[in-house]
Amino acid sequence: MVNYKISVTDEYERLVEMFIRHDLEFSFDEPLPTDIVKCWKAEDENGRLISGCVLALRGGEYIIDGIATEPEYRKEKIAGTLLELALDEVRDRGGKEVYLVAKAPGFFRKHGFTDIDAAVVPDLFDCYSCPQFQKTCFPEVMKLVL
Repeated sequence: MVNYKISVTDEYERLVEMFIRHDLEFSFDEPLPTDIVKCWKAEDENGRLISGCVLALRGGEYIIDGIATEPEYRKEKIAGTLLELALDEVRDRGGKEVYLVAKAPGFFRKHGFTDIDAAVVPDLFDCYSCPQFQKTCFPEVMKLVL
């Protein structure tokens, strides 16, 4: 068992650093998004960032805009805890569904998300305009009805 602390954070840039290290489609060249609802972080006892999650509201729909955990902490189920915090936030705000683009769809399926046809997804993600989409990156679009 690892000691860690979860908290709400406004350190979006720090989360982006971690997301980039984990090959999520983030860039420091992009402006700070204005659609962020809330961010969470998990830090170990030394203050090292070990997991993070970003919830956004885009086009009137809630999305998990990024979630990652350092590999050596993945068995601790920290990302699941962060995801549940995000889903609780959506529920508290009256949201009925959450979308995401998953590079690790199995994780999200365990939490109730289902695959959906990309053709029926509202225009919420930058994936479709990314030059890597369907060439080197094959994410799955998923949705959870709350």
